[in-house]
Amino acid sequence: MDTELQRAVSQWLAETDPRPDRVWAEWEKHGVALLPLGRRFDAIRVKADCVHEAVGSDEPHTVASALETWLAGPVIRDLRSGIGPYYALAAPGADRDGPAERLTTGTYLGVPRPGHATTLSRWVVLPQHPGALCDSRYLRALLATATPLRTVGP
Repeated sequence: MDTELQRAVSQWLAETDPRPDRVWAEWEKHGVALLPLGRRFDAIRVKADCVHEAVGSDEPHTVASALETWLAGPVIRDLRSGIGPYYALAAPGADRDGPAERLTTGTYLGVPRPGHATTLSRWVVLPQHPGALCDSRYLRALLATATPLRTVGP
């Protein structure tokens, strides 16, 4: 992602908070900022094992490539543990059902600054432009493949 686009995406993310300067300060100090959900986007929390089963791998590059292809939208991974969940950013109120949990108004999500590494979380798929979000129907279709695999597995 080029620097100008990265800056535009970062600004769009920061403006989810009524005080964008607070977000920039948190990114500067911690590399991650707590952003309020429900205004510009919701987060759909998906267990790591469910994502890994659906894409057929837990290798980070393979997972990132599969999620980018399937979802065509931003995804964050919680790195605080080996089983840290994935968060697909979707439109507020977007249709969703299945094994994933929607996080919305009244909830905050730790969002890493685009283009910067952090040990708490990382972008698996960066937003391609300000306002880019996952289509929850594509996420539902992807996750639907994990359940049959789980029942057929060893």
